[in-house]
Amino acid sequence: MIDLELTEEHIALKKTVKEFCDGEIAPYIKEWDEKSHFERSVFDKMAELGLLGVCIPEEYGGAGFDYVSLGLVCEELEACDTFMRVAMSVHVGLNSLSLLTWGTEEQKQKYLVPQAKGEKLATFGLTEPNAGSDVVGMRSYARRDGDDWILNGEKMWISLGDVADHFLFFCWTDAEKQKNRDHSGISCFIVERTMAGFSSGTLHGKLGIKAGNTGYFSLQDVRVPASNMLGQEGEGFKIAMFSLENGRYTVAAGATGVIRASRDASVAYANTREVQGQTIANFQLVKQKIAEMEADYEMTHLLWLKCGYLKNNGMPSAKAASLAKWQATTRSEKAASMAIEVHGANGYTNDYPVERYLRNCKAAVIYEGTRDIHTLMQADWALGLKKEPKARVMLPAYKAANA
Repeated sequence: MIDLELTEEHIALKKTVKEFCDGEIAPYIKEWDEKSHFERSVFDKMAELGLLGVCIPEEYGGAGFDYVSLGLVCEELEACDTFMRVAMSVHVGLNSLSLLTWGTEEQKQKYLVPQAKGEKLATFGLTEPNAGSDVVGMRSYARRDGDDWILNGEKMWISLGDVADHFLFFCWTDAEKQKNRDHSGISCFIVERTMAGFSSGTLHGKLGIKAGNTGYFSLQDVRVPASNMLGQEGEGFKIAMFSLENGRYTVAAGATGVIRASRDASVAYANTREVQGQTIANFQLVKQKIAEMEADYEMTHLLWLKCGYLKNNGMPSAKAASLAKWQATTRSEKAASMAIEVHGANGYTNDYPVERYLRNCKAAVIYEGTRDIHTLMQADWALGLKKEPKARVMLPAYKAANA
């Protein structure tokens, strides 16, 4: 039996994040978005609240909450603006949870602890200029040199790419397997910004998420110790898929926040905008749009909650994460578009937040697996052509509480 009831701790956390957004983000986000300004201090404040390590065990500097807590934080953040949820996705979902699961104790102490405390920002480098969904199409590579590895390659479309301190870098470590497109030849390394040969830059001209940093980074003969390999040699693809599942979960929760924000903005506008002597809340087709947003919010909220429950209990969740991500991002695009229509011409300007919701939500349909990829994955699972991978980890705090 799936228990979707929020605990008192969940409710208190949700309230804390809402107050943080209302006080620290909402008054400034329009200006940041207009100027494409990345406000680094926001993450220091998130760290003070324990959000950057929300589901990382206390023994590693985190707050010790569960996966549902991570989802609640992401939904609440993106209901305000996407750039904060994106940071949570890469810092916690893609990087920190991967370190928690695959890292050695030495790696956890050196990298995970400062990340969970928010002293360092972290991100994830898989996508390349010529390789996105086609992971084995990557060209980055590493060669062994004594007790070190020499890393070369370029990563593109990396959230926090030009500001993060720590990076997960995926590359080929077996040239023969690369020729055969055998993903067991891919490995993962922990890279630091300060390592010689590392460089990065910011991508400009984005449609949305303008307050966030999206960039690229390049490694030219970067020497890292063998102890910085995450997992074993050849396990990079497995780590990447595990990471992406967590990323999809956070994206789903965040996109659900966009739907909620679009609904709330539409309700507020419909109850105040008067046409022909009455508020447009009385118009049937306006009601239809708001009703669809309400239905989409409830459905997607339940989808990511179910995924969080599965994760909390150490049950397979790849299919649930994929379904939640696919549906939430698709429906967020629909909700934001309808919200603009409810606002009419006003919705086409940045005097109201709904145009920002639409610009922001489009990216989520693409990253962490495109809408098309998830459509095919769900079909393959339904047809029995694809097997769901086993669960990798149950968070220690949740396991202890439910022993």
